[in-house]
Amino acid sequence: MAKFYLLVVLLAGLPLAARAQGLWGARSAALGQIGSVLEADGWAGAANAAALGQLNRPTLGVGAENRYLLPSLNTVSLVVAMPLGYRGSQAPAAAPVAGVAAAVAGAGAPRYGTLGVTAQRFGGALYSEQRLGLGYGYQLGTVRVGARVEMLQTSIQGLGSRRAVAASLGGQADIIPRKLTFGATLYNLNQARLAEYQDERVPTVLRAGLAWRPAEKVLLLVETEKDVEQDADFKAGLEYQPLPALALRAGLSTLSSQLTGGLGLRTGAFRIDYAAGWHEALGLSQQLSAAYVWEKPGKP
Repeated sequence: MAKFYLLVVLLAGLPLAARAQGLWGARSAALGQIGSVLEADGWAGAANAAALGQLNRPTLGVGAENRYLLPSLNTVSLVVAMPLGYRGSQAPAAAPVAGVAAAVAGAGAPRYGTLGVTAQRFGGALYSEQRLGLGYGYQLGTVRVGARVEMLQTSIQGLGSRRAVAASLGGQADIIPRKLTFGATLYNLNQARLAEYQDERVPTVLRAGLAWRPAEKVLLLVETEKDVEQDADFKAGLEYQPLPALALRAGLSTLSSQLTGGLGLRTGAFRIDYAAGWHEALGLSQQLSAAYVWEKPGKP
């Protein structure tokens, strides 16, 4: 009965689109699981490879999540981001795009973009998912573009394992620099197949969102997520930063009927984020992620 209950939770209680893409970082989890439009950290680059384009410092992050207080619904994650060629203070303060001010044209972005590597494991003995991903992002002016490939392996006890490779594209654009940003991702554009039986495929998911900063300490986010075979999910998030070292967050997701919240701490080179989510039927989920960002760009 315990195994049957866990399988029911996996297949009915967890949105398939979220499982297909993975959840990256407690910041995203606290903001209603928004991922397409977040910027400036390695976890954002795992959700949308375009966000890697502006990361100019090597970053290493680890994370852990538990859903609904069940030990078989644990996730552990790893992200690594490595800039390729740094446009730093040693370089002339010229914009990489003619006619666009250096302050808004990404003059500090890596010269050759940023590579990102991700790894994640979800589940237990009954059901598990393993992911290994490689992404690349590049910034040109006020636009960032990225691509990612991910190998997904699913294992069900007694039924064996299946593997598939999913390709993704992402983009972000600063409509109003430092004020309004648009982001979008297309996950599994190649419609990867997991099994021939009933033509089982990895879900293809489109995300699009906006991030608006009405004040220096306030960030408002909205996002729509659409699995081609499911209803659309509407999400909203709020981030308030009362202190440079502290961020408070809240969010909601309509499809999963979850309210979320959390906080972020910044101390020196370390970034620590915590998130909690409440599902009205299944209960509490929690996530903790941490990252180390080398203080000297390009010199770990």
